[in-house]
Amino acid sequence: VQLVESGGGLVQPGGSLRLSCAASGFTFSSSAMSWARQAPGKGLEWVSGISSVGITRYAESMKGRFTISRDNAKNMVYLQMNSLKPEDTARYYCAIGLQGTITKRGQGTQVTVSS
Repeated sequence: VQLVESGGGLVQPGGSLRLSCAASGFTFSSSAMSWARQAPGKGLEWVSGISSVGITRYAESMKGRFTISRDNAKNMVYLQMNSLKPEDTARYYCAIGLQGTITKRGQGTQVTVSS
């Protein structure tokens, strides 16, 4: 099983980033997927999830700003992040499963929101 995240970087407050996750080694099309994040000195925080059929869920603070999507033909999961805030600074992980049922995550990609 491999989950490889990309798309992180440094962005100014109010800016946008699109994270991507390339998945392999398991039956992606029938797997629920999530994004989670971990800020320095804090625990892992679930951000958003998408079921195998495309039903999406978001943590309250991300609703209206973040959009999760998937492409089952390409084994890819995406997280579009808009209106980014300094408190969104964290390492973002792609994961198999939904909130409370994550079984594996990738190495992550760093997102830094700063002016």
